Amino acid sequence: MNSNLKSGGIAHAEPTRGLFRVAIVGAASLKGKEVAEVLDQRNFPTAEVKLLDDDESLGQLEALKDEITFIQGVRAEQFEHVDFTFFASDAECTLRNWKQVQKSGSAIIDLSYALEDEPGASIRAPWLERQLGQVATPELQPGPAVIAHPVAVALALLILRLQAAAPVKRAVATVFEPVSEHGQKGMDELHEQTVNLLSFQPLPKNLYEVQVAFNMVSRYGEQSAANLGSVQRRIADHYRRIAGGQAPAPSLLVLQAPVFHSYAFSLNVQLDKAADLQSVSSSLAGEHISIVRSPDEAPNNVNAAGQGEILVSVNPDANDENSVWIWAACDNLRIAAIIGVECAETLAASRPRGQIQ
Repeated sequence: MNSNLKSGGIAHAEPTRGLFRVAIVGAASLKGKEVAEVLDQRNFPTAEVKLLDDDESLGQLEALKDEITFIQGVRAEQFEHVDFTFFASDAECTLRNWKQVQKSGSAIIDLSYALEDEPGASIRAPWLERQLGQVATPELQPGPAVIAHPVAVALALLILRLQAAAPVKRAVATVFEPVSEHGQKGMDELHEQTVNLLSFQPLPKNLYEVQVAFNMVSRYGEQSAANLGSVQRRIADHYRRIAGGQAPAPSLLVLQAPVFHSYAFSLNVQLDKAADLQSVSSSLAGEHISIVRSPDEAPNNVNAAGQGEILVSVNPDANDENSVWIWAACDNLRIAAIIGVECAETLAASRPRGQIQ
């Protein structure tokens, strides 16, 4: 067998100090693949990364750093001596397995949102914690860290920074959701609907129970397991929990857009004085936010894909000199993965680093 082909994870053969063992549950999912990539790009100190998933993905080969590894099943013994477990799976898989992971002593980072209401869980957004000057208290046995919804993070960061220009009186946001938020199933259904529409065939509606191809909807069909209302409530709830009352909560509307990747959203913000576009742009610019000034490169789903920051353009409100329009786009999968890995980085300070035997 090729020496670069490993079973279940990448590990150093020699004893290695100062490194962590990591497991990714849902490694074959869109989010799981992003987590593995971000761990590598940020040089997270790993001695081993285990790729775990359900039966459909068992044995599937994945590239990890310079190695090829295959995905193994989710079993209790896989979490022995694991320092960090990322749940990038669907919510059902997370709920089935998280307690045995917690019992093993592994820190949990939940990208599935399944644990957001569990006792001891915290909604984490390191980008906002830095913006607000918050310092996470080290815990030897922390509860699950649930990543804040990327849109909640983006809206909170924008509104908090806008207040540096002038107090915000009111904010209203319309959010356009990509199908990749529902994983590969969402991607497949949009693709199949598009192909079938163009060939005058019946539409598959297994996930959404409504036409999403070439369409914009504010709710799914009655039989759909997914629910846009629950997404809207999650964004609003996460916003309140990470902004901590430091910024007014925006009114929200979430729409399903016929796009594969990246959130886009419009945000109208009313300030308590006349809005100067230059000062507004200056207050927004900084870490995690890129101001796009050229009309030819305005934020969109395509140029946001693969980016680890929020692309923003600022425009006047023709009917209110105290208001501005912000048009923004961000890669939902990449930003969720970055937030998750940054959560692990903040938790790493309180975990002893072991030695691979």
